[in-house]
Amino acid sequence: MSDPRLPILAELEKKILWLASWTIHNANHIRPNDDGMKVGGHQASSASLATIMTALYMAALKPQDRVAVKPHASPIFHAINYLMGLQTREKLENFRGYKGAQSYPSRTKDIDDVDFSTGSVGLGVAQTLFSSLVQDYVKAHGWGGDTPEGRMVALIGDAELDEGNIFEALMEGWKHGVRNTWWVIDYNRQSLDAVVREGLYDRIEQMFRAFGWDVVTLKYGSLQQAAFKEKGGERLKAWIDSCPNQLYSALTFQGGAAWRKRLMDDLGDQGPVTRLIEKRSDAELSALMCNLGGHDLPSLLEAFEGITHDRPVCFLAYTVKGFGLPLAGHKDNHAGLMTKEQMEGFKAANKVRPGHEWDLFEGLALPEKEIRAFLDKVPFFAKGRRRHSAPALPVPARLGAGIQATMSTQAGFGKVLDELAKLGGPLADRIVTTAPDVTVSTNLGPWVNRRGLFARASMADTFKDERIPSMQKWEFSPKGQHIELGIAEMNLFINLSALGLSHSIFGERLIPIGTLYDPFISRGLDALNYACYQDARFMVVATPAGVTLAPEGGAHQSIATPLIGMSQDGLCAFEPAFVDELAVMMRWSFEYLQKDGEGDPDERTWLRDETGGSVYLRLSTRQVEQPKRAMTPELERDIIDGAYWLRKPGPNASVVIAYTGAVAPEAIEAVGLLAEDRRDVGLLAITSADRLNAGWQAAERARQRGNHEATSHVERLLGDLQRDCGIVSVLDGHPATLAWLGSVHGHRQKALGVEHFGQTGTVADLYRHFGIDANAIVHAANAAAPGRPVRYLKALP
Repeated sequence: MSDPRLPILAELEKKILWLASWTIHNANHIRPNDDGMKVGGHQASSASLATIMTALYMAALKPQDRVAVKPHASPIFHAINYLMGLQTREKLENFRGYKGAQSYPSRTKDIDDVDFSTGSVGLGVAQTLFSSLVQDYVKAHGWGGDTPEGRMVALIGDAELDEGNIFEALMEGWKHGVRNTWWVIDYNRQSLDAVVREGLYDRIEQMFRAFGWDVVTLKYGSLQQAAFKEKGGERLKAWIDSCPNQLYSALTFQGGAAWRKRLMDDLGDQGPVTRLIEKRSDAELSALMCNLGGHDLPSLLEAFEGITHDRPVCFLAYTVKGFGLPLAGHKDNHAGLMTKEQMEGFKAANKVRPGHEWDLFEGLALPEKEIRAFLDKVPFFAKGRRRHSAPALPVPARLGAGIQATMSTQAGFGKVLDELAKLGGPLADRIVTTAPDVTVSTNLGPWVNRRGLFARASMADTFKDERIPSMQKWEFSPKGQHIELGIAEMNLFINLSALGLSHSIFGERLIPIGTLYDPFISRGLDALNYACYQDARFMVVATPAGVTLAPEGGAHQSIATPLIGMSQDGLCAFEPAFVDELAVMMRWSFEYLQKDGEGDPDERTWLRDETGGSVYLRLSTRQVEQPKRAMTPELERDIIDGAYWLRKPGPNASVVIAYTGAVAPEAIEAVGLLAEDRRDVGLLAITSADRLNAGWQAAERARQRGNHEATSHVERLLGDLQRDCGIVSVLDGHPATLAWLGSVHGHRQKALGVEHFGQTGTVADLYRHFGIDANAIVHAANAAAPGRPVRYLKALP
């Protein structure tokens, strides 16, 4: 029996394709000229997914399902949401314009329900896999109530499979037994610049099956399947299967007459197959040859709704890029737009009257009442908006760190987490840690020993069972709170992104903490940026850092990461020198990760902390003598604001030293040496160059808008210095991180740091080599504030 939904779904597919095409054509800044083919619309890329997305959104998906839409299919996505009342005409008319509907679906910029942002190809695909793992984590811990498990669906372009992070994610998914994940590949065989290689489908199928996925191939539509049953149909099927991708695309663009000539040249005078071709008009023949599985609603519905298990599934859906448009199949159609004449013809074909282009039911063959009744019952949208929220978790007033006389900030991080694990409570129970095979070497070991590793099925620690002594207890269970990953930083950040959206996707608050070696942030930078763009909430602890990791050599010594921390939107970066600072930072961070408010900025810092965000802690393995001091509310505030005076300068200060992180002992030593020949030397501890600079920039913007009293934290700190006072900045990272300090009030500055690849040696060797030791700091101070010669000054190497 024919599916009674098909007539309405077919009408909706036409309407969705029309609205998407009109959205692109109508946008002023990408409107085509008379010659057409103007860059900017993605009309063809959108069209290839119109049928698939109609079948998914209007029939197959349930409210608990989540979708990562292929970036170039955003017009189709926006059109569907417009039909459902979740997108506005105003936004669509301003598509790709300022504050209009976004070029690529965005959780943070679009008003319609975007589950996962896409745009940096491949990342949204992997996000669905990790989101499915997070769903397993939430369910295994007994959270999420009676909400059924949803499927995490990615719509993928075939050329998108060139992205390496997809394969890294597949491997990790296999390790963790990924479930409830669908990847629908839009196999249109065209990339941005070319036609994809022959036989790619076979490699795709082999790859997914090797990782334990089911593969459903949707190659032939119902028209083709019926034709294959006719006499001669087997010869037509063989011809289709052997036709090169480029030729199939070219014939699609040329149309029915070209199909007829080519088929008759290749298959004519063979009896039944000739009659099969000749009994169809050019239009009918073109419709038959373009009736691939990805454009056939009956085939798609049967495939999607036929999956009743939770195994991961890859749907390989053959499509025509630009299907239903005059651009279909042309190799240049990626950036092509319909000409005015083509659009007028398309409008007529859709029975759309001038002035009624945005009408929801214009040109449809079925009664409006019938279609409205259908839309009201579409399962995916039946429960309204699908974004969830979760209450904030209480954070202890102080975090214990077991501070010793001498210790590193990395060790302090492990102590803080261990204390939380031991004390328990709502916050500790919702923390989930993850690391790319560096769990022990980043001091997560004590936390894991107390809280265990996560797996859906329990696995014993064989070393423990065999009574082999070990510091680590590697027991896996559904209640574990550490997710161990392989060595792939892209996976780490996409996993953090998925964990950090759990409150919105699943309605359950998690506090994700990921650790990695600081230099390898750069390996996963695209995924880190993607996670922040989605407004995922997590803490990334990068340790060890800089040339302070001396014996490891240049490959493991980070230089530019402090600049990454400053420049990455949505990421608040800190670099403590002492463990008591770190404890303050972590406590503040646990609250900051959970904030989601609005309002004016704090007029003390001019930072918008109420909006919340993610946090980056750059730590060190260097053992440093810890200060013995009371942590006052004022000191806590200054640590979070970005800097405090470890030694406040006197009224006659001719120079101040500003340092960040592990070089604190050298900065302190330099001040001691300078103090014998320079009066009132100041020592400024910078705990967050990121927040210090951001507050300064924000205060300046406030002044430009008329608030002349706006003053940032750094302006107040440096405000009492005499104009001729020099500043020396120093850190174990790129000197540009702090090189802007002199610009705050126009002081002369010497910025010290690391600009070149490191090498092996001792910390003293490398600090001397790069000019960030006490002697180099004193030399810089002498240059920044000339005056009485400084004793103990040694020649620089």
